[in-house]
Amino acid sequence: MPMPTSISDTIKARATELGLSAIGIATLSDEFPAGDRLREFLDAGRHGDMAWMEQHADRRRRPTLLWPEARSVIMAGLSYAPTANPLDVLDQRSQAAISVYAQGRDYHDILKRRLKLLAGDIAKLATCDVKVFTDTAPLMEKPLAALAGIGWQGKHTNLVSREYGSWLFLGAILTTADLEPDPVEHDHCGSCQKCLDICPTAAFPSAYQLDARRCIAYLTIEYKGHIASEFRQPIGNRVFGCDDCLAVCPWNKFARESQDAAFASRIETRNPPLSELLTLDDAAFRKRFAGTPVKRTGRNRVIRNVLIAAGNSNDPSHVPAIEALLGDASPLVRAMAVWALSRLASSDQMANWRTHALSLENDDDVRNEWAATLSNGQE
Repeated sequence: MPMPTSISDTIKARATELGLSAIGIATLSDEFPAGDRLREFLDAGRHGDMAWMEQHADRRRRPTLLWPEARSVIMAGLSYAPTANPLDVLDQRSQAAISVYAQGRDYHDILKRRLKLLAGDIAKLATCDVKVFTDTAPLMEKPLAALAGIGWQGKHTNLVSREYGSWLFLGAILTTADLEPDPVEHDHCGSCQKCLDICPTAAFPSAYQLDARRCIAYLTIEYKGHIASEFRQPIGNRVFGCDDCLAVCPWNKFARESQDAAFASRIETRNPPLSELLTLDDAAFRKRFAGTPVKRTGRNRVIRNVLIAAGNSNDPSHVPAIEALLGDASPLVRAMAVWALSRLASSDQMANWRTHALSLENDDDVRNEWAATLSNGQE
């Protein structure tokens, strides 16, 4: 039998004291429809090169396989609602658009610290075993949060809350305690499809389905290769992530600005000028983005993205900095510098660089990019 509701109420009160924005409880069972949707997603190859999603896929599909003794999950949400509309920066092409979630401190450590404190209290209160997860295990947090009543998965596949909109970090506590569950939150998207219509790369094959291979967040954060030319112009000035489908959601009008100082945007990540980022070597990159999610993606991929943004800026003042990156140690950076120059430089400048580039040996990345540039008539 589930433990008395008063225990659940005590857990929720403690969660509020710890600064958690939303809390909900769900019963774990072998019935987990989200697992079937995950299998379809993986079978269609829509996860791209995120091989970790396939590893332990069966455990990811059913949380009871992750820890068979677990009986309940306590899902927690931490608001990071921004002070301004993230879409505004997209019109400022000289600025680097960085996703709201990455403008403050990395949420993993912050949320995990609070969840550990809560888990310790739950273990004592309910005399049970507990395990804490913050995006660190094969666990499907969004479907579990919906099951726990925190929100629902919108047509963009992200969690939406009536109180916090699209702006919640999620974490989970699995426990052997049989806790009183909360009612499941139902879908409140209705006929709205603003999140689908705004996507610059058409990453949603249909409502409630995502093809990560076309998603700007995936391309700029997770993807390790050369971003396909068809996505470069739609990326615009987004250098780390994309908030479009989140920011356009009408439910955000109910979300109050986050008061959690840990997630306040930092000057280093608050949509900085492209000119500052183009000159970053690895040491400067690590120093600038220390303690933020941006650092985990690494300098080479981020500068790849910055070069795409520079190429879309229509600002030829970036040419000298881009030219310097033609000799960068990273093939990702070198190749994208070619593309950025093809968008900003004069015909004479391009001719000079091409003669040099085509004479290089053992630099297929640059040579291939030059060949693509020529075939597209971008010389």
